[in-house]
Amino acid sequence: MKNKKRGKQTVQFSVPPIIVGAYTIAGPLESEGPLGNLFDRATSDGMYGQKSFEKAEAKMMEDAVNEVLRKTGDLPEYIDFLIASDLLDQIIVSNYTASQFPIPFLGMYSACSATSLCSAVAAMLIDGGYASKVVVATSSHNSSAERQFRYPVEYGMQRPPYSQSTATGAAAALIADSGEGPKITSCTLGRVIETGSTDPFNMGAAMAPAALDTIVQHFEDISRGPDYYDLIVTGDLGQFGHQLLRDLAREQMNMELAANLADCGIMLYDKDQGVHAGGSGCVCSALVLFSKLYRQLRQGSLSRLLLVATGALHSPTSCHQGEAIPSIAHAISIER
Repeated sequence: MKNKKRGKQTVQFSVPPIIVGAYTIAGPLESEGPLGNLFDRATSDGMYGQKSFEKAEAKMMEDAVNEVLRKTGDLPEYIDFLIASDLLDQIIVSNYTASQFPIPFLGMYSACSATSLCSAVAAMLIDGGYASKVVVATSSHNSSAERQFRYPVEYGMQRPPYSQSTATGAAAALIADSGEGPKITSCTLGRVIETGSTDPFNMGAAMAPAALDTIVQHFEDISRGPDYYDLIVTGDLGQFGHQLLRDLAREQMNMELAANLADCGIMLYDKDQGVHAGGSGCVCSALVLFSKLYRQLRQGSLSRLLLVATGALHSPTSCHQGEAIPSIAHAISIER
């Protein structure tokens, strides 16, 4: 392990694991956005043919896992681990999904930073020799998450302009020790950062400091700068958090991130779709990564990508009690 750890928080893989396949399922609003024609499956039914929003989300994740295995020609029996995450209490969507597969399961909660964390753990298992093939999956649903963390959609709560909309959908990817595809070359696991933000509608303000902390640590650990990457993309800071990250980088670190910095929460929707500052949710970064960005990496229009998925680690209880929102960001470096 000593020869793979870099600095304080980064692991650099000696034999980089490969993302050999991915599958995305997008909800109604996401399907109408700028990436709509890039998703593997688009649904116009928010219930996804199920009796509840929670069952709809679970079915989406199950379908995403089944379809990525079909796409890569793999059978569940030959997958070493399934690593999954969602936003609901006790990651119940992931638990129900895992019950449908004969695969050892690692359920993780890291809020909206799940895409990076699940992929990082999968890569460490593979590079460490503990697995050959790992499926990672994430999901979220606007109607299930909003009523758990904020207010039921039916309540008609007026949201402030800096609020974001939880994305609906599911995504899965197969990460392996051999095959064709972009490689996960390193990961930087984040620290929990709490700056006193208490507004559950303003996730960007809570998460931007965590994103900066992880980005700076990543560059310090492996002696790189922003120019190394074609694109540095955060998970779901939204318009306000995205600008705050740029401002914090400039003011606190004398670092200019404007040229190659993007955000999945902004990329997922058009401005006229009524999502205010942009998207959020576990699947927000996964839908963008495993559709548009994955294709660009495979086709060569992107060569080096740093995904910094961000998560607000509050609970409904802590939110209702007015407690500050702890946040985290995990980064994975993906290269051709």
